[in-house]
Amino acid sequence: MAAKSAVSPDPRFDWNRIARTALASRALDDLEELLNRSKATTPKEHIVQYQFSAKGHEVAQVILGSLLTGKHDGAGAYYRSRPLLLSLGLSIEDAHGSPLGRAGGFSDGRDIGVVCNLPRPDGGCTVLPMAGDVGSQYTPTAGWAQAIQYHRDVLGDASYDGSIGVVLGGDGSVAANGFWSSLTMATTLKLPMLFYIEDNNLGISVRGEMQTPGGNIAKNLASFGGLLLREGDGTDPHATAQLLAECVAHVRAGKGPALVRLTVPRLNSHSGPDNQKGYRTDEEIAADFKRDPLPRLKAYLVPALMTARAWDEMVRNVDDEVRAAVEAARARPHPVADDVARFVTGDDEDAVMGGLPRAERERLRGSDVPATGGTVLRFQEAVRRTLDVELAANPRVLVFGEDVGRKGGVHLVTEGLQKKYGAARVFDTSLSEEGIIGRASAMAISGLMPVTEIQFRKYADPAAEQLNNLGTTRWRTRNRFAAPVVVRMPGGFGKDVGDPWHSLSDEVRFAHSYGWRVAVPSNAADAVGLLRAAMRGVDPAIFFEHRSLLMTSDGSAPYPGDEYVLPFGRANRLREGTDITVVTWGAMVHRCVDAAEKFGDRVELIDLRTVSPWDKAMVLASVEKTGRCLIVHEDNLTAGFGAEIAATLASEAFWHLDAPVERLAPKDIPVAYHTNLLNAIVPTTERIAESVERLLAV
Repeated sequence: MAAKSAVSPDPRFDWNRIARTALASRALDDLEELLNRSKATTPKEHIVQYQFSAKGHEVAQVILGSLLTGKHDGAGAYYRSRPLLLSLGLSIEDAHGSPLGRAGGFSDGRDIGVVCNLPRPDGGCTVLPMAGDVGSQYTPTAGWAQAIQYHRDVLGDASYDGSIGVVLGGDGSVAANGFWSSLTMATTLKLPMLFYIEDNNLGISVRGEMQTPGGNIAKNLASFGGLLLREGDGTDPHATAQLLAECVAHVRAGKGPALVRLTVPRLNSHSGPDNQKGYRTDEEIAADFKRDPLPRLKAYLVPALMTARAWDEMVRNVDDEVRAAVEAARARPHPVADDVARFVTGDDEDAVMGGLPRAERERLRGSDVPATGGTVLRFQEAVRRTLDVELAANPRVLVFGEDVGRKGGVHLVTEGLQKKYGAARVFDTSLSEEGIIGRASAMAISGLMPVTEIQFRKYADPAAEQLNNLGTTRWRTRNRFAAPVVVRMPGGFGKDVGDPWHSLSDEVRFAHSYGWRVAVPSNAADAVGLLRAAMRGVDPAIFFEHRSLLMTSDGSAPYPGDEYVLPFGRANRLREGTDITVVTWGAMVHRCVDAAEKFGDRVELIDLRTVSPWDKAMVLASVEKTGRCLIVHEDNLTAGFGAEIAATLASEAFWHLDAPVERLAPKDIPVAYHTNLLNAIVPTTERIAESVERLLAV
């Protein structure tokens, strides 16, 4: 047993509550580990399949949780953060029921049980939807901290004053891109953000020296400007409380971000199936157990705050409470399989947190009937005007990305908007696509409408993890959270030029991404309607801006009005035809229009406008009439979106076909730079016409 503490318990803290919560966390971890070790004799339905213990981490986390009292505090956590959740109000029943996969709780059996969340729409610390990957919690937390500033300073909501964002991470996660991106954001923007790093010197099996030079991230960050740095022993309750109170007070006072590194033991394997003895000696494991924070907590509180008998009684009461909660969790029903498709998108009902309030959406409903007599605009001008109108109409709209502010974007789409609306609403970001998308997700959860720009489609690749997590937010939290973000993304070949980096289209990747809506407009009028629909919608949306349309007058069209909203999934029949249906989207529309002119009324031409969702009904009806179909697109032939259309037609329109469905697309070759090579890869008007003629002859 640890010796009596030499210092008195800090009176600023509710140590009874801290102790009870830490004991409950430990009891849950012990129980779940025991069940995993005795699988042969434990009913399968009582076993936690993904068990990540927080033993050794719990006391410091619970102390941190006791300090998160701001009305709009937010926390980004990870798989070893259940003690924090318990301290913030997660019930013990939910804390065990969700890992069991039972109905209800924070995912309704959809996600692994350590991936928690905690919505607080009426105030209190919101725990942002956690993810199963490492380091992805950092940039959303930075976004929450920036949203606090926006709600307070731009929207004038004084209830956000003093609120902070806190991100929890292990020592292994500080090697991840998200950590460095968020650190850049926090320090350059002076965000109200606390980095809480619990260092157990293990990233599964890899020692800290392999994650961070010297094994101490706080020491390595000493040269960072504008960052308060503190470190200490996370098993010492008094020292931990002092350090955390100082850091939280610093951030709440608006003095900028802080980082605290606490050393803690990992009193368990990395996860249930892991056998740590393969990479740790018995002596190393025993040394960690000598640093168990619970005996130190007891010594800190007994006899200064309670008697030994009172402590023992508290332990028994907590054990009884945990056993009762575990039985209640086991008694919960299993999730209903028929319900599994709900909440991939926001068609059913509003999320508990995230997106524009319903009243705001009603005010911004708009009309799907275009106004007449509008000025003819180029594609680029139409996008800029739509952003301008929506920024004026909705103070919750923010526009940001690399170079979108002072420069106005590399295609000058946002030119002049920062000067008109200010740098708080239209702003440049550091060069981190993960940072752009990660921060946007938390901003949307806070009720803002982020419109981000990824400079070119290819540059979205570093943000793939955040894009995936954002798109699945509503489904994996069973509508507790939603993050409707608009991602503007130029791509495709340019005017007489291409290359493998700036000219990638690859829209099928996002059509395959859960939860995302994907627009690929071919003209200025559709761009207005679809961008406005995305900015007033309830789901995240990719808005693909084709480089050729941004650089030329192709796609120019009359402005359809400030209220025009074009629903996703509604294709446009550009011309009626009798003998063949041509389906296309984006810049290929204009080449298909030119090719179709050669065939009179024999070609029916459909511009999909959106590929997720896509207007299957219109395409099927057209092919049932014409009996033939040519699909033209710029993305790769293999597994391009045309393959999905062709498969649908083969399945649902087979008996109406007079010829095989044909696709015309690049034959799996990167987009080339020289015009001769570019035209050999991307479908041209001439090759489209040849394909139509060949199919008509069948």
